[in-house]
Formats: sequence, C-alpha cells, structure tokens
Amino acid sequence: MPKIARIGAKWPEASAAGDAAPRPWDPTGLRVSFTTLDPDEIARPLVSFLVRRNVDDDELPIHWHRKGQLVVAAEGSVMCRTLDGLRIVPSNGAVWIPGEIPHSVSMSDKGRSYCVFINPGISPLPDSCATFSISPMLREMIFHLANLPPLYPLEGPTSRLVQVILDELAQMKTEPLHFPVSSHPRIQRIAAQLLEAPDDRRTIRDWAAAVATSERTLARLILKQTGMSFGRWRQQLHIVIAVQRLSMGATVQAISQELGYDSPSAFTAMFRKHMGQPPRRYLQDRAEGTTN
Repeated sequence: MPKIARIGAKWPEASAAGDAAPRPWDPTGLRVSFTTLDPDEIARPLVSFLVRRNVDDDELPIHWHRKGQLVVAAEGSVMCRTLDGLRIVPSNGAVWIPGEIPHSVSMSDKGRSYCVFINPGISPLPDSCATFSISPMLREMIFHLANLPPLYPLEGPTSRLVQVILDELAQMKTEPLHFPVSSHPRIQRIAAQLLEAPDDRRTIRDWAAAVATSERTLARLILKQTGMSFGRWRQQLHIVIAVQRLSMGATVQAISQELGYDSPSAFTAMFRKHMGQPPRRYLQDRAEGTTN
C-alpha cells in the first residue's frame, strides 16, 4: 500500500477550546481490499492504472507518495479527503493530489476510476489539491495508457503518448467541488456536525452560541479560514454532497429533502446559481464529456 506507514503529517488535533467532535473525514481503521502498489517504485514519468471498487472495499486509509496523483472518475463518483477538506467529483471528473500530501480516496459502489501518477517536476498541475473536468480525448488517452505496460520504453509511441497527456492535463478546466475545512477547532466542530447532518439549518448566531463565541467573531473566522461566508460555505457542502448523490442515482427531490431545502425548486435554484446549470443537466453534461 503506497506509503501508509510513512505519513509525513498528522491530522490537526482539536484544542479544549473547540471541543471538536470526531471528524467524519478521518478514515482511520477502515478495511481495504486494494491491490498492492507503490507508484514511487515505478521508474517512469507518468503511469496510469485502472482501479475498481468491489462491494467489500472501503476507503483507502490516509497515505501519501512522492508522485502526484490524478484520480479520474470513469464510473460513479470519487471522494478525496485531505487536511484542507473534502472533494467529490462525478464521472469524467478528476481530483488532483500533489505529491507528499496526506490523503484518502474512495469510490462509489461498483465504481471505476483511473489513477495517474506523475513524477514531481514535470506535472503541469497546481501545487495544491484541485478538482477538474476531463475532456473526452484526455479521458481516452488515460484509459488507453492504463492498458499498456507501465514500464514502457522511454523513447517510443507510449512515451510520446505520455507527453501528449501532459500537454492536455495543462488544459483541464477546474470545477468548484471542494468543501474547505481548516485546522481551527471551531471550524472543525461545525464542519463535523454539518457533515453528519447536512440538513442542519441552524443560523450562524446559533453556531456561535454552540462554539462559545460571538456571531461577529465566528463570521470573521469562517471567512478567514474558508474564504466564504457561513451561508456560502454550507451551500458548498450541499453542492459537494449533491454531486455525489446524483452520481449514485438519487433524485433531485430526495437530495433536496436530505439537505433540508423546502422544495426541489429551492435546491435547484441554489445549485444553478453556483454551478451554472441545474443538477441533472450538470451531471449529464459531465457524463457525456460536453462541459463548456
């Protein structure tokens, strides 16, 4: 298992002032049924592997590797947890995790994804985690590379394919599918409870009382730590959860109820405002690889 034993960072510890609840994104102790693979031992600049999720598989525990990792969702959704929050992408979406960043990855039931590992120094992708949409051409090249021997000749057709993939990676479009979580104990506590109960409609005044601070102080803290107002931050969580549920076949009505909206139209209006499309159209376009 890639570098499970040599994690280079610890998850933030909550202080007594925050009394943070157990974090739902902490996957410690889960079972795994993944094939043994250490991408850092493969002496090639870029490699691609197919990963399937079986019924008994669970989230891959926190680990890291020297190479950067792009996880491409081929079927179902992919979820990635890191120190700075939660990212979920639907089919034809991808999560980028730079090298040496502790993370865990899971797929939806019977999901299928491709893991692309890239040597540090040659990646055209950012130095921080990000989510992207994948063009049909790039998707097919990544799928094709996964069917070729990983120890390909350093000069030849496969090596040229790798260079084209690197060029195309630089053209990927980002997707706003990140729910940010900071190391501050008050933010951790609120995030944990919202993840456990995303339909929680408490106001920021209610939350301020719950974490023993003033409404104004909490509003400033959330904006500083996440870059969003409290209301926008909670909506971002709803968007991330909705994308996962849509990928699993849930209806807009069921999702709107789960997230505490008064009606499907209210949820759809929120989703369209931030994502530019209603939920079903958003998912359909990404499944067809027709993002604008």
